[in-house]
Amino acid sequence: MGFILKILVYASLFTGVLWAYQIPWLPCKFIDETVFYNDQGHVETKHIHREAMLQFGHKEDAPVNPNAVTFLITSSKLDVRKFVEGAETEQLSCEVQRYSTEGIHMRWPVRGEHEYNRWFTCRITDPKNQLTVLGFIRQSTAEPPTGEHDYRNWTAIEDRATLPTTVVMVMKSQTPKIKASLGSTQKLDCHFAVDHKAPNVVVEWHKRGERTSLFNHSAHTGVSQGSGVSTKKLSSGDASYSIPLSKMSSEGTYMCSVTVLPLHWSLEISLQIEAAPRVSLNTGPSLSLTEGDEKKVVCEADNYYPLDVDIQWTQQDAADVGRRVGAPLPKVLDNVLYSSHKPNPDRTLSLSAFFYLKAKLSDSGRQFTCTVSHQSLRVPIKKRFTLTVQEPSNLMAIALSLAVIALVIGVLLLLRSVLNGRRRHQW
Repeated sequence: MGFILKILVYASLFTGVLWAYQIPWLPCKFIDETVFYNDQGHVETKHIHREAMLQFGHKEDAPVNPNAVTFLITSSKLDVRKFVEGAETEQLSCEVQRYSTEGIHMRWPVRGEHEYNRWFTCRITDPKNQLTVLGFIRQSTAEPPTGEHDYRNWTAIEDRATLPTTVVMVMKSQTPKIKASLGSTQKLDCHFAVDHKAPNVVVEWHKRGERTSLFNHSAHTGVSQGSGVSTKKLSSGDASYSIPLSKMSSEGTYMCSVTVLPLHWSLEISLQIEAAPRVSLNTGPSLSLTEGDEKKVVCEADNYYPLDVDIQWTQQDAADVGRRVGAPLPKVLDNVLYSSHKPNPDRTLSLSAFFYLKAKLSDSGRQFTCTVSHQSLRVPIKKRFTLTVQEPSNLMAIALSLAVIALVIGVLLLLRSVLNGRRRHQW
């Protein structure tokens, strides 16, 4: 089967882009489950990982992989493959699970089918293209519900079983994870589709950890509450939510919920705020000191978010500055001290890294570099300065000598005065 799948991929590369609707099957993991009471009388769930296939075709088709549980997706108004259009099969990941209606029984409005249903979900993801697609899979059956929650007594599925099914509802997001800068406008993508007209759809947006919803719309009543979603686009299945200006309080996990009874699901969209640091030194591009002087040199990263930031000081000898070939790597300073992360009023952070530089003539021409790395930066920010060390001037040496001589003379005069005073007192 793997060999055939590779042929399919290579053929698609030869013709151009592999469109998703050409995929005849998709290998999946079927995460089956059994629910039971443990020794303490508590309900436990055991998950069983089984090999499965999503196979697209007709009811009379033979399974592509006879050793797997085959979910044979027959023709319907919804083709889940179109929702992953443009993705390469090698990037797609598929997972099938049972779905519980929590005791709710409603006949799905499809003609010529059995009245009762068994439900599954298939989640197809493409990490490379940031894509999540969720499909509700329906298996029609003549067996009525048992009157209790279906997860208490799932219908057994044998190995190598083939289940004729249809996809009746699909949800999709191309922004499961978003990194946004402060003050930017963001759109959280959420689309859905149902296999019959005029369904009683309820769309809701809320943020995890908050009780109030951001947006709510019922197709049955036509009433909407909140903002951020275009009600005109809801009729075409576009439930995307817009955040006008990203603030620190905007960060979190957003839930796009779509309900068509007895089906309900929420797609999670994670929004992370990022703020790039502003880097500065307390010195200019060049620093001149006199031999023996000491200077506190500070590199500060300001207004960054989130917390993780790295500041490193390095030095490079004058002979190696500017050399592109054969120059040794800059030496990392080991006498650097760090402040704590200081919070700013806008909830961004600041951090400084400093060291004490004692001027030596041998260090003249040496270049010092502060490198700041942060997840919001594609490349680290670097700030540099070149040190120039001067010898004490002759005038300074003469002035110092005169000061020493004056001090000595002053001490001698003071001693002389004290001695004269004692002699007078003796007389």
